[in-house]
Amino acid sequence: MFFRQIPTVDASLSYFFGCATIGKAVAVDVVAGDEEWFVEEARKRAVGIAYVVDTHIHADHYSGGRKLARAVGAPYCLHESDRGQVGFDFMPLVDGQLLDVGNVKVKVLHTPGHTPDSICLLVTDLRRGEAPWFVITGDTLFVGAVGRPDLLGREEEMAAQLYETLHAKLLQLPDEIEIFPGHQAGSACGAGLSGKPSSTLGFEKRWNPLLAKPCDHFVAAVRDVPPKLPEMEQMMRANRGLAL
Repeated sequence: MFFRQIPTVDASLSYFFGCATIGKAVAVDVVAGDEEWFVEEARKRAVGIAYVVDTHIHADHYSGGRKLARAVGAPYCLHESDRGQVGFDFMPLVDGQLLDVGNVKVKVLHTPGHTPDSICLLVTDLRRGEAPWFVITGDTLFVGAVGRPDLLGREEEMAAQLYETLHAKLLQLPDEIEIFPGHQAGSACGAGLSGKPSSTLGFEKRWNPLLAKPCDHFVAAVRDVPPKLPEMEQMMRANRGLAL
């Protein structure tokens, strides 16, 4: 298995990984302007990009996912709840779905809370073992923080949903699983993000202050978020393929 984490604009983190044996790869949370990097990296590794995935409709940067998918002839993937919410066709992903990338298997976890369509990607490398190795957490769980729940103006409802997602899905995974989030310190997508770009679930359970709180205290705590970016609404409309 090969794996690349790509720091990009606005403290965002993108991912490129896959199976060198079969020659298939996945691109995750591609930022506009970085599309050629993925094309060139795939060429250098002699792999085809099988899937281009956005973990949700982003509000902090313009997505390059659809442009990259068109360039390489791959499906552009979002959670199925985005049907009717976007102005383009996409490959709908469902909770529990398995994406086959050769020796690499990617399980889709629907993890709403930051946004209704948020997903995480639980990744297994069969050449390493049958147990999952890491999870790409998008804007659901960060190192030292969680995603902001207020983008839709229903922050209390979404915060409670985020709490349920974290405790019923992500925190049920083994402690040794590594987490790779969609952002690090400097992002407006949450408060208190670490500058460290990865962690483990066990470490987060022990040291992430939000994960030990009961639901009502969690909901109150995650209201403390950075100001929204001036372009957030414009970015979301563009990423939905809607007229500005």
